[in-house]
Amino acid sequence: MKTGIALIGFMGTGKTAIGRLLAEKLGKSFIEMDAEIEKKACKPVAAIFREDGEACFRKMEAQITIDISTQKSTVVACGGGIVLDKANIFRLKQEYVIVCLSAAPGDILKRISGEQGKRPLLDVADKGKRIRELLKTRRPLYEQAADITIETSGIDPPGVAQRIIDILSKYESQD
Repeated sequence: MKTGIALIGFMGTGKTAIGRLLAEKLGKSFIEMDAEIEKKACKPVAAIFREDGEACFRKMEAQITIDISTQKSTVVACGGGIVLDKANIFRLKQEYVIVCLSAAPGDILKRISGEQGKRPLLDVADKGKRIRELLKTRRPLYEQAADITIETSGIDPPGVAQRIIDILSKYESQD
């Protein structure tokens, strides 16, 4: 039986906040992948993108995925681009239930609006347009990877965490 939960989804869908709550409520450890990458690189994600490029970041993301893929009883908040490498999802699926968090583009824009310089893929003039473009290419990958999808628009993080717990308990009772 899988004992971990991997949260995937676009930036601004609540993966970190909800992941922390889930871990706390379920008595599991919590890992935020971008924070692990920053520790390994000794610099923020935005600096990795700027100085080393997205390819370097993705390589580090893949290595962290390998490192955590066998950990038990863990909640992982994955980076928004984790689905760009199918090997990442394959590794996570061995031990983790994959939960995709989704939100409307307008909600995503509102949630990340106060994070200037922290979202390198949105370092453009028209952030709303860029969000829609990225979602268009990533949404099918999220859907393909997910065991469960939860819409987070209009729901606070504790509410989303409880929905996930409720759905997981239904899964576990069917085993």
